[in-house]
Amino acid sequence: MSSFIQILIGGLLQGGVFAAVALGFSLVYRVTGVINLSQGAFCVLGAMAMYYFEVAFHWPTALAAVLSVLSVAAFGVAVGAATFVPAVARLPVSSTLVLTAGLLTFFEGVALIVWGNQPYALPPFSGQAPVAVGPLRIPTQGLWLAGGIAAMIAALWLLVNRTALGRALQACADNAMAARLMGIDTRRMMLLSFTLAAAIGATSGLLVAPITSLQFDSGGFFTTSGFIAVAIGGMGSFAGSIVGGLVLGIAEQFAAYYVSSLFANTLALLLLMFMLLWRPQGLFASGPVRRLDVRADSLVHRALVRLSGRRALAVGVTLLIVLVAIPQLPLPNDVLSSLTISLILFIAVLGLDVLMGWTGQVSLGQAGFMAVGGYAAAILSTTYEWPPLAGVLAAMAISVVCALALSMVTGRLRGHYLALATLTFGLLIDSLTVGLVDLTGGPSGLVGIPSFAVGAFEFDTTERMFYLALGLSAVLVLLLEGGMRSQFGRALQAVRSDQLAAAALGVNVGWIKVSALCISAALASLAGSLYAFNFHFLSPEMVATPRSFEMIAMLVLGGEGTLLGGLFGALVLTLLPTLVQSLALYKTATTGALLVATFLFMPEGLFGRFAIWLSRLGGAGRTRSSGAAIETTAQ
Repeated sequence: MSSFIQILIGGLLQGGVFAAVALGFSLVYRVTGVINLSQGAFCVLGAMAMYYFEVAFHWPTALAAVLSVLSVAAFGVAVGAATFVPAVARLPVSSTLVLTAGLLTFFEGVALIVWGNQPYALPPFSGQAPVAVGPLRIPTQGLWLAGGIAAMIAALWLLVNRTALGRALQACADNAMAARLMGIDTRRMMLLSFTLAAAIGATSGLLVAPITSLQFDSGGFFTTSGFIAVAIGGMGSFAGSIVGGLVLGIAEQFAAYYVSSLFANTLALLLLMFMLLWRPQGLFASGPVRRLDVRADSLVHRALVRLSGRRALAVGVTLLIVLVAIPQLPLPNDVLSSLTISLILFIAVLGLDVLMGWTGQVSLGQAGFMAVGGYAAAILSTTYEWPPLAGVLAAMAISVVCALALSMVTGRLRGHYLALATLTFGLLIDSLTVGLVDLTGGPSGLVGIPSFAVGAFEFDTTERMFYLALGLSAVLVLLLEGGMRSQFGRALQAVRSDQLAAAALGVNVGWIKVSALCISAALASLAGSLYAFNFHFLSPEMVATPRSFEMIAMLVLGGEGTLLGGLFGALVLTLLPTLVQSLALYKTATTGALLVATFLFMPEGLFGRFAIWLSRLGGAGRTRSSGAAIETTAQ
């Protein structure tokens, strides 16, 4: 019995951290209608600031804690004013969601530059000796954690229910348009909610850092856990955030003790999948959160810029000729290898473009399908000695089956819930690739993967793999270009523009969304298989969830809905660290910064900007605008 209570106490402490992060999610969501995926990064920033103030500068703990929270809050003001608030005002909710993922990546990159990849921990506030209550042992830092979280909950409740600022925040949550008519500065309230959420995250981080070690990328763990907790409890519900965090923490602790620590996260993710099927609005749904009315009506999608006609064909053929000639140039082998990786990732980005760019469905789990394809093909080729081509085709079929299973959850979800479901799928695959040691090799990965081969011909050199990836990319672009000009492609775009209107016109919206997901999964699976055969090795971190965010950055940087745009993004983000070795350390921060900057300042992407320039240069282009969508065509 004492073991049960001890595990329960551990679950409550862990759940308290999740609840605190979820509170930050709920606060921002209530005011802006946006899920802030950068929330977990503030936990790491708060702990890092506390470490420098307390350990490096030897300042008193209380002073270091106060200064850490204030420093992160000030940083939140700067970041929120420069990025988040303008994005909420100008971008659709799906783009703002992905922008906050870019902020998370940027923060992790900054932490890597400042701190490095070594773990760190803070000293406990009150010494190492635990508090004994009969046979139970409670760490003193656990008491500080529980007290700090309780104080944050009480302070947030008082702010929202007993102050004028709180009433203004509540008015923005209830009806932003009416709040503006009443003279409330809604942009200031958005910034205030973002800043308060940053302070909550920083406080949570410095409280939990003495209990567990943190790394530069721990922000992703806190974001994921807080996102799951708020989804279980209910978006926008403070009570739901607390309950959801505690349920998640207790479930993970008991799963780790009674099942396996390797599968604790897996069981928590399965719990979330069940919740999305049973009650997607969460346990404590507080009713629909009203977002900015004008934004909801007019900013349905980001700007899309495409080339069409002979000019598009000329650009594509020219690009293909240049790429074909590249291996014949006297280039270092690592450059050709990076180009090969870029083309392989471009295949997965093509699938993401079909789903996000053409159908308007946010996916945060594309790397999950890469993992399924890569591991399935590798296992079939190594363990069961299948021919590589048969392994790739079988892996694609398995990925499509996974997509069909996932569509049972995502079919009736939209917005944040759809993004959450795809993120959950990706994290679930991450957990399985680590936990199924006998099948996948666990954290060490699979070794001895053969070269890809068709019959007796092996693609066993970098040059051959380059041409294979280039040929497949060219064929897929041609097929997709033709498909997007067909009735199916027009149906995809109709679903992107307005699902209700598309359904009224006779489009089977459900079938279209499932088809787009299956195409995306199949292409990601193909890329994952080629990835494994190219490296002759595959480990979980090579196809983990951060890879999904990287591919989203490639797509957005290159240009959504353009097919070729993703290649531009893949080349930039893959080649730059290779060409300029000193930039390798800055890759993560650069990826996040480019994603954010592209959304804010160049929403059409690199290819879209090139298309606009080419149309103006030729003087034969015409620009057509419809709502927020812009299409540039050149005959």
